[in-house]
Amino acid sequence: MLSDAVIAQTRARFPDLADEDFHVSLVDKGGSGRKFYRIQATGGPSMIAVKYQPDKEENRHYADIADYLDRSTVNVPHIFLHDHDEGLIWMQDLGAKDLWSFRNEPWAVRGPLYERALRQVFLLHTSATEQWDGVHPRFEIEFNEQLYLWEQNYFLEHCLGGVFGLGAEEAAAAIDAPGLRTLATRLAAEPRVLVHRDFQSQNVMIHGGEAWLIDFQGMRPGLAQYDLASLLYDPYVTLTDAERGEMLAFYKGLLAGRGAPAGPGFEETFHLCAAQRLMQALGAYGFLGLKREKPEFLRHIPAARQSLREVAGRVDGLGGVAQLLATLPA
Repeated sequence: MLSDAVIAQTRARFPDLADEDFHVSLVDKGGSGRKFYRIQATGGPSMIAVKYQPDKEENRHYADIADYLDRSTVNVPHIFLHDHDEGLIWMQDLGAKDLWSFRNEPWAVRGPLYERALRQVFLLHTSATEQWDGVHPRFEIEFNEQLYLWEQNYFLEHCLGGVFGLGAEEAAAAIDAPGLRTLATRLAAEPRVLVHRDFQSQNVMIHGGEAWLIDFQGMRPGLAQYDLASLLYDPYVTLTDAERGEMLAFYKGLLAGRGAPAGPGFEETFHLCAAQRLMQALGAYGFLGLKREKPEFLRHIPAARQSLREVAGRVDGLGGVAQLLATLPA
């Protein structure tokens, strides 16, 4: 969609802006097939127009989920208008600063921003979960054993196979596939809350001094620790073990303050989720880098691989994953 078409669609749907002059700029965001445009009216506020493919189910639910989260007091962009037929959404412009933008700042600056991000996802895990009736809005399929296994196979196919050239049988034998199934079974047995699913630094905007969640169309019932692992083992940003520990303690403090303290297995589940999430991320980088011809994603593989190697070494049954990652070429 060209800038002129975005302007024409905006004029048609926002009559108060019909006589305004607009500047439209493409916003480069993420690895999805959606297109984001910043629309700036002369002398007025800006907003973001999102063009998506209507045939992708989760994209069609973005606006409904945003409205729901807004009612649940989670900071998300306000939706001005959603045109289902055209696959167009106009929403609040939160600016250009995401959490990733602060990656080189000292921890004294970044730490409070991570705390604000965790407060927002905590609201998703608690108040938004409690208000969901199980039907409305519609979320993607819950995290169950089949979905965890799908993520693992995504890793096998697109990272170990696509990037490192291992055959499917060779990779499965090298990493002890039964250990992966056990991981999926253990995670699937845990009670679920609503989770973001892609809670990483580029999906947390910093606007007005607060954290705001975006790209939540993949929300579904799952484990809170999966979201925590997505942020604290984010391959886009370097965190120390001490910083991760501090943020885990902060989140556990939020739970305690709500009268629901974390159980003794909370951190073990966190590390299980970290292994699972890092496999998903490595699969995604391989898929986007090779299949979607976006080679910039391939440069995140070394950091994610090193983190997975470290985490897998801490998890019973995943020693084969750690050993294999240690033997792969750099």
